[in-house]
Amino acid sequence: MIELKTAAEIEVMREAGRVVAAVHAQVRSYATAGVSLRELDELARQIMHEAGAGSSFLGYHPAFGATPYPGVICTSVNEIMLHGLPTGYRLRDGDLLSIDCGAHIDGWHADGAVSFCVGRARQGDGDLIRTAEHMLAAGIEKAVPGARLGDIGQTMSRIGRAAGYGIQQDFAGHGIGRAMHEEPFVPNVGRRGHGLRLRPGMVIAIEPSLMAGGRDDYAMAEDGWSLCSGDGSRTVHVEHSVAITDDGPVILTLP
Repeated sequence: MIELKTAAEIEVMREAGRVVAAVHAQVRSYATAGVSLRELDELARQIMHEAGAGSSFLGYHPAFGATPYPGVICTSVNEIMLHGLPTGYRLRDGDLLSIDCGAHIDGWHADGAVSFCVGRARQGDGDLIRTAEHMLAAGIEKAVPGARLGDIGQTMSRIGRAAGYGIQQDFAGHGIGRAMHEEPFVPNVGRRGHGLRLRPGMVIAIEPSLMAGGRDDYAMAEDGWSLCSGDGSRTVHVEHSVAITDDGPVILTLP
């Protein structure tokens, strides 16, 4: 069942989205060589606490997760594409890092992710990030009343495929609102004119992820959470929560 949100409810989600954006900005600034992933998670916890927000991730335990999630952010490094755990690993110059964050205020959630290089970028990483960001922006442009979910997936996948990157298709976007993950599933690959038709009041998270090696397969790491590229190539993940309105898409996870 898909719940259409009121303007007032979307505004509360916008408040949660501002917290997500603040976490992204401050964690990115702090993420330098020698800093541990656990320290980044501790910083994110502090930001959420000071903002009066709760974590959408902490304690979350979906069917695929080995344990309840132990952090408030996902910290995915290099070949880890999604759900990387905030461990004691210390960042190194040239690491490619994705930060995924979910926050809730008054029971309403927002979810977003950014990818960036730590220190000096390795060859190809900048293109990988820019392609994912281009996919996300193009997908958001399609998030208008009357469009279909397949239009979003088709637009994004065309960009990623043209650049020669792999796109995993099992973990993608989703509805969001009273829960972090709601219906519908928002695919990263789709067919134009197919899928659910978008209506004002729907709120969805759009989140393309790419694998530099060009293959679509992935593997679960031994920690039971981290999803890694099947060929060990470097990966990125970007995401915004977006409200569908009569005036066009409204991004909720901006400062």
